[in-house]
Amino acid sequence: MTFFEFLEPMFLIKAAGLIGVIIIVFAESGLFFGFFFPGDSLLFTAGFLASQGILPIGWLTLGCFFAAVAGDSVGYAFGKAVGEKFFTRDDSFFFKKRYAEKARLFYEKRGAPAIFLARFVPIVRTFAPIAAGIGLMKYRTFIVFNVAGGLVWSFGFILTGYFLGRTVPGIDQYILPIVLLIIIISVLPGLFRLRR
Repeated sequence: MTFFEFLEPMFLIKAAGLIGVIIIVFAESGLFFGFFFPGDSLLFTAGFLASQGILPIGWLTLGCFFAAVAGDSVGYAFGKAVGEKFFTRDDSFFFKKRYAEKARLFYEKRGAPAIFLARFVPIVRTFAPIAAGIGLMKYRTFIVFNVAGGLVWSFGFILTGYFLGRTVPGIDQYILPIVLLIIIISVLPGLFRLRR
């Protein structure tokens, strides 16, 4: 098994189950080493599997929502604790300075709404709450955008996968292309930013 096969959403969900999906969402949302986990495609695939009776839809949506909010809150607390020295760390397997810098620029350009918007931008999603903590955003402001973003992101992707699985006959044949499309659409904003 290769590293990339390990990160494939269908494999992750079948291997880890509901609790594993929730833990991955938590890690990908706010732990700086969680940036390489799939987020959008994992939620969509989990929603599809819930439509097939493999995962419980209620626990899945609530668990992922709370995990996303908790993950971002941990990232915020971490950023507040470590401060600016976070951005001077050396690169390692789990940390890439350029990703942290992109999140900081994203946050500085958009302010508090960046916490909501970052939910839909892979990698930035992981580092934005850390940047908010470092930037000393008031937690009261942070939590409002965190909860709103976590709700729209988790419920949106999960329920899209769930309803497509329930209403479109034979959709299971197209899950891989749909997941690839989600990944491409998720990565496009970052690619456009890199070209500027």
